Amino acid sequence: MPERQYDVVLYGATGFTGRQTVQYFARNTRPDELRWAIAGRNPQQLATVKQQAGEGASGADIIIADARDQKAVDAMVAKTRILLSTAGPFSLYGSGIVDACVRLKTHYVDITGETPWVRDLIDRHHAQAAADGTRIVPCCGFDSIPADLGAYLVVRHMQQELGVSCRQVKGYYRFSGGLNGGTFASALNQNQSGGIARMQEMFLLNPPRERSEDEKRNNHDSRSAQFDPDIHAWTVPFFMGMTNSRIVRRSAGLFEQWQQAYGPEFGYQEFQKLKSGLRAKGLLLSLGMFQLTMRNGLGRRFLKALAPNPGQGPSEKTMDNGFFQCELVGIATDGRKVRGEISDKGDPGNRATVKLLCESALALALNFDFLPGGARRGGILTPATALGDVVAGRLRKAGMKVEVGQ
Repeated sequence: MPERQYDVVLYGATGFTGRQTVQYFARNTRPDELRWAIAGRNPQQLATVKQQAGEGASGADIIIADARDQKAVDAMVAKTRILLSTAGPFSLYGSGIVDACVRLKTHYVDITGETPWVRDLIDRHHAQAAADGTRIVPCCGFDSIPADLGAYLVVRHMQQELGVSCRQVKGYYRFSGGLNGGTFASALNQNQSGGIARMQEMFLLNPPRERSEDEKRNNHDSRSAQFDPDIHAWTVPFFMGMTNSRIVRRSAGLFEQWQQAYGPEFGYQEFQKLKSGLRAKGLLLSLGMFQLTMRNGLGRRFLKALAPNPGQGPSEKTMDNGFFQCELVGIATDGRKVRGEISDKGDPGNRATVKLLCESALALALNFDFLPGGARRGGILTPATALGDVVAGRLRKAGMKVEVGQ
């Protein structure tokens, strides 16, 4: 890549999540190691965000670019090695940015959970990005690093330490946190645009090939409350499973193409972990009612009136007091099990997402020579296939628990 003015540009920096990325970079980077800038469409708001981030952001430049102005987007993307975006809904505001990144060979990370949009990116850009070695890595927040990186680490531990392939990984979540307006806006757009129907496809993001009945069985989306003896707890489908599972399955599909397969008939399923059957059944009913409400125009208007607006989110106290835990159980082809955990303090949709996203961008910026696949790996990738053990190491150093063992 020719020399660029910046290593990383943070786009969408005036949004609720974007402001936190600026603060994270201000606290966790040094001027002598990283050249970075913040970007968005409102110069006054960008100046305020920079000032509020303190001394650590004093060297960050400001770039003005509206996502609907392709000329301005191209000029911004041409200046940087990596583009970090928090500007969603991504199906509305992200396509021109990714298009510019592919054309100009700029690596890219974001926090989308909009898998139909990711499918469209694959169809339009994967071949060219792969040929050029450009890493386009969506879903680098709570959607979907804990699931994708966790499954990857469990599988590789199983293969390297036990010498066997993996048949299935199951992820189990516990969490506490709040909702920001950008996340709700993306969910609203998915329901309005028909994206929810596309998300039902189990292998939405995988390279196309025939699937055996065993493979389909290992990947089916749970729709019930049930007691799971692998963790001795009740479970229901995790509300983000429709996103996370598709990303994990894409990782498995790409590794299979590269002769690094997880295992024959590999499957991934995802659940929320609960203490009792009564709570599980109550939550399952609530999730069903919420989904029905979101699929109805009147219901969406009602929920929109209650939800925070874009740019708004939980209080500092709520974000600080939140947490998440993703437990993973990998089942080998010979029945042996490997367990893993990715967890951290802080609201998963905000504090954890910001850490996950920023460390993903910093892995590209500061540790590129050590990333999986070498300098030539590119395409519409996943956190596991693009960042792998490198981002796992960075997250550990940043205070996140990332562990795997029997």
